[in-house]
Amino acid sequence: MVEDQHTHDEVLESALDTPMDAESQALSEALRSSFGIVKLVMVLLIAVFFGSGFFTVGPQEQAMIIRLGNPVGGHRALLGPGLHWSLPYPIDEHIKVPITAIQKVTSTVGWYATTPEQEMAGTEPPVYGNQPINPLVDGYVLTADRNIIHARATLTYHISDPVGYVFNFVSASNSVQNALDNALLSAGSTFNVDDILTRNVTGFKEAVLRRATELLAKENMGIEVDDCQVRSTRPRQLKDAFESVLKALDTRGKTLNNARNYENQTVSRASADAQSLTNSAESDRVRMVNEITSQAQRFNELLPKYRENPNLFVQQRLSETMGRVLTNVQDKIFLTESTDGKPKELRLMLNREKPKPAAETKP
Repeated sequence: MVEDQHTHDEVLESALDTPMDAESQALSEALRSSFGIVKLVMVLLIAVFFGSGFFTVGPQEQAMIIRLGNPVGGHRALLGPGLHWSLPYPIDEHIKVPITAIQKVTSTVGWYATTPEQEMAGTEPPVYGNQPINPLVDGYVLTADRNIIHARATLTYHISDPVGYVFNFVSASNSVQNALDNALLSAGSTFNVDDILTRNVTGFKEAVLRRATELLAKENMGIEVDDCQVRSTRPRQLKDAFESVLKALDTRGKTLNNARNYENQTVSRASADAQSLTNSAESDRVRMVNEITSQAQRFNELLPKYRENPNLFVQQRLSETMGRVLTNVQDKIFLTESTDGKPKELRLMLNREKPKPAAETKP
């Protein structure tokens, strides 16, 4: 292109050097002006062409430059946030990858057909008569006990290896979608319908997450899974039957809870009564042992005295015993045997006078 331009300039200069009339001179000046404009346009086009190679990488992104299908600088040459430049397309091409942004895919392979309006309102499509599930539009999950339910899952992840995410797959998000669909259907086939819907909802969710993580790790997609949310529901056509089952399960659960509460109350009350009886028996045992121990100690203390003078000891004990026995008797007369063995004489005054009242004080 530059050589052609030089050729045109030489022709123009040679034409100017030769004598010409006014028309030829005007034509040559017009041609010269046109060539100047063409030069300016070409310079601008070249500037725009090379200026189009500038691009900006955001703070949550990384970028790589692809030259003729291969990354410039190798598979680890990633560009950080800021302004960068590459040769314009189609020589170079830059690809931006969000490395910190949360990516999300949703599996509806097991969900019934619905509209965005119904999704926003949280309503289900109506069922007319005995309308069955249409496999052409309605998805479903087959459970381990050969029942049918609807289930959907949403997987959130972030990109840990941007190069592998871009170069290993034509469409990495579609591969993640396929892995999540596989995990949902595979996990559903290992759980019973009651476990998925009511008894083990968390276990079913963990099974879907575990299966999806295993598939994605096997494919080496360069992503890390953050979370997986699973929602399951009964078929719309069997709403009444499932509600009856749920009602029966609820009644069963309440009955079992009441029975367990009664059991706990009865066992607690019996345990308290048993503890009370045990404590009372223990108190009686301690009291009796202490009493017997005290009596044994007292007996051991009195035994030497008894051995010194048995008769006197017997008389003292007898007196003490009779005193306790005859506590409420007004007059107590106890005649003991004489120490010398001779009888004792006791004289009683049977007609003794009544005691005189105290003298009245004169006013």
